[in-house]
Amino acid sequence: MNEAQKPLTKTRNIGFIAHIDAGKTTLTERVLYYTGRTYRLGEVHEGTTVMDWMDQERERGITITAAATTTEWDGHRINIIDTPGHVDFTAEVERSLRVLDGGVVLFDAVAGVQPQTETVWRQAERYSVPRICFINKMDRLGADFLRTVDMITDRLRTKVAVIHLPIGSEASFRGVVDLIERRGYEYEDDKVQEVEVPASMAADVERFRDEVVERIAETDDELTMKYLRGEEITVPEIKAALRKATISNALVPALCGTALKNKGIQTLLDAVIDYLPSPVDVRAIQGVNPKTLETMERTAEAEQPFTALAFKVTSDPFVGRLVYLRIYAGSAKTGAIVLNSTRDERDRLGRLVRMHANHREEVDEIFPGEIVAAVGLKRTLTGDTLCDPRHPILLETIKFPEPVISVAIEPATRAQQDKMDEALRKLGDEDPTFQVRQDEETGQTIVSGMGELHLEVLVERMRREYTVEARVGKPQVAYREAITSRAVAEGRFVRQTGGHGQYGHVWVEVEPLERGKGFEFVNKIVGGKIPREFIRPVEMGARAALESGVVAGYPLTDVRVTLFDGSFHQVDSSEIAFRAAGSIAVREAVRRANPRILEPVMRIEVVSPGYALGDILGDLNSRRSRILNIEGHGDTQVVKANVPLAETFGYATALRSLSQGRATSTMEFDHYAEVPASLAEEIMGKVKVLSNSGARS
Repeated sequence: MNEAQKPLTKTRNIGFIAHIDAGKTTLTERVLYYTGRTYRLGEVHEGTTVMDWMDQERERGITITAAATTTEWDGHRINIIDTPGHVDFTAEVERSLRVLDGGVVLFDAVAGVQPQTETVWRQAERYSVPRICFINKMDRLGADFLRTVDMITDRLRTKVAVIHLPIGSEASFRGVVDLIERRGYEYEDDKVQEVEVPASMAADVERFRDEVVERIAETDDELTMKYLRGEEITVPEIKAALRKATISNALVPALCGTALKNKGIQTLLDAVIDYLPSPVDVRAIQGVNPKTLETMERTAEAEQPFTALAFKVTSDPFVGRLVYLRIYAGSAKTGAIVLNSTRDERDRLGRLVRMHANHREEVDEIFPGEIVAAVGLKRTLTGDTLCDPRHPILLETIKFPEPVISVAIEPATRAQQDKMDEALRKLGDEDPTFQVRQDEETGQTIVSGMGELHLEVLVERMRREYTVEARVGKPQVAYREAITSRAVAEGRFVRQTGGHGQYGHVWVEVEPLERGKGFEFVNKIVGGKIPREFIRPVEMGARAALESGVVAGYPLTDVRVTLFDGSFHQVDSSEIAFRAAGSIAVREAVRRANPRILEPVMRIEVVSPGYALGDILGDLNSRRSRILNIEGHGDTQVVKANVPLAETFGYATALRSLSQGRATSTMEFDHYAEVPASLAEEIMGKVKVLSNSGARS
């Protein structure tokens, strides 16, 4: 059956998301094996996985980039994205969830809900992605299925539909009972066989089945009436109602198994088919007409105008630049000319390939619901919309978190400078959370990312993939600046040098926005005081001015710039002049708006034995932290706190020392906050020293 004939109802676009080490890649390898996509089981600990194909992933035993693949189960095509769990690579999760229709969230049956689980859950909520919970590692000592379900309910504030009960636990875990169908499944080697429900579990099975049927019936008026009348609700009715409730995010089905020991994979695949949506089950994608800004919709039909979102860019050593696309509507063939409506430029779809990790399978045409990669798109970046040039549409782009840590980088030899600049540009194209800038004062190249591991991996990629050896400075906190009050300023750029001169004149107002809102530009020019073609240059000038602040030179954030007045000259006005005027006005307004330095604050979770709790709390307090919560689970204590990033360097070593190596910690970016006045002075002092040394050199 060719692609065009394959019904969309038999397509699933899913991702595996979870905290680091929950077992995502192992689960993906099992799925590929049981669906016949691979013929041997890849193991993370042996470095033989298909999905973790990068050398660094295999060496470190972690996923660094989201890998896409396609497989089949029960007559359905399943497009899978295996995402990283480490917080430093959160951009990979963000962009994957933006284009997926459903997600499988993995939980460690011993650890339960972990910090990064909460993060990916929030990301899925933001994009309204329907989910299934798979409680993994049921064979481990201390595994507790029902405790994990309770943690999901409490911590993630969601309604769980328990559709599995484990048969056995820890080392004796051997299978599951499907509560809806009242069937048992036991696993041995690569095989699954149906068994009678164990007599010892019969009462629990009926009790939990009644609970889940009642919970499912509550989401459907017709089933509610049947349930209240005491009528039997059939298995197809229960499944249909649970599918509907899952797709609407009213319920989240919970299953269990152990990927490493090959238990529960087939029943999970059945649940993906039964409960997660196809592209036609999710709401039509919305966008705007780039010219009129009128809201538009595209449905997942081949007859609709072509509409796709670029969600990932990679550099492949064999085929060059690969752009990953999610096709939302319409179809396109190899060689088609498409409009990049984000940049208002035309681009060409060269070769089209379906990805299986780092292997490629060529296709001639692409259709709605597909996740493919295109070769030949020279100007397309992550978050760009590609569409039919005759029917333009602009989809919402993908928002990424700001980098929080920076290092200075320079090539080992001067001869490699150009090569390093090109490598950094390509890596920046691939990863929107990796930013490169030149420090105007010192002339150094500064790279910024989400954490020490993130930057370490990218520097190593530069060495391996681009053969650039680089010297890297000590990690520095990526501070920001923000204003605290409103201010107005004039920007005037006038040059007269014989012949045509330059004339740009603007008035702007700056005002602070809520933390995390970024930058907003508002045009309030009326009566043609500034021609429309000069408004965009003013915005570009404002953006340029905010790249380096006035307190210590750090980028400004959370600012609204309003252009409300100005004037122009019929002959001398130009885009360059208005860009310069916009920049001058914004910098002056920022100076008057009481700017302050902001620092990134991390959310940290420490899991510690009880005896070390006092020392750990004392150490956290010495790091300017704010304790949010302390929970006890037996002898284990879990501390949640906010701590400035500047105070976390070397924390892992200190924690090992305080707990005799038994405590662990995880942290992720939480928010930016104003630094204390004494620390702000210290930061400004360091900046002046660096600037002076840069000027002397």
